[in-house]
Amino acid sequence: MNFFDKIEVEPSKKANSTVIWLHGLGADGSDFEPIVAELKLPSAHQIRFIFPEAPKIPVSVNGGILMPAWYDILEMTSVRKINESQLISSANKIHSLIDRELERGIDSENIIIAGFSQGGAVALQAGLTYPKSLSGILAMSSYFAATESINIAHANQSLPIQFFHGIYDTVISEDQAKSSLKKLVDLGLKPEYKSFLMDHSVCLEEISDISKWIQEKVGRQF
Repeated sequence: MNFFDKIEVEPSKKANSTVIWLHGLGADGSDFEPIVAELKLPSAHQIRFIFPEAPKIPVSVNGGILMPAWYDILEMTSVRKINESQLISSANKIHSLIDRELERGIDSENIIIAGFSQGGAVALQAGLTYPKSLSGILAMSSYFAATESINIAHANQSLPIQFFHGIYDTVISEDQAKSSLKKLVDLGLKPEYKSFLMDHSVCLEEISDISKWIQEKVGRQF
């Protein structure tokens, strides 16, 4: 199997669920590691957090500079022009991480794929195309990238999807996020959306809502 470099945060007891959390463009696996403690999850939720690290690749919109990226962005238009084959490749590697969690005894329906910004686009691609039912997808300050070519897996045609977005986001506008939402609805999905008084970032209110959402999605068996 082909895995990314990654950071893993283990729960105090044997894990009964997993969150695979993808960082944004130019960041790394440590970017969201501190949020685990801030989520203040109850002890019944023994969640393993996995923070994969994207490889360094040239990014066209940044002058070809090498930086951690899940895929190349060719143009920062309202509909992002991206290297879709790299998006699919990254999603397939996330599938390998999910497969590994199944081998470690985690039920697929207790696995969440989360992502911020570019990582959220990969989370959507990976979660919707995985062949077994997952717990949900969390897309933060993000967008749906593979709108034309995606083949949604039958097992995840009703997958819970939560968008969180900042109304002052100038990197990925709220209009772009809402357009992504509509495209998902057009594909037969039922994503949910909530906005916050923030820019391209994460705020305390959002962290509280993320915690509640995670507990709802992986708490069905506990």
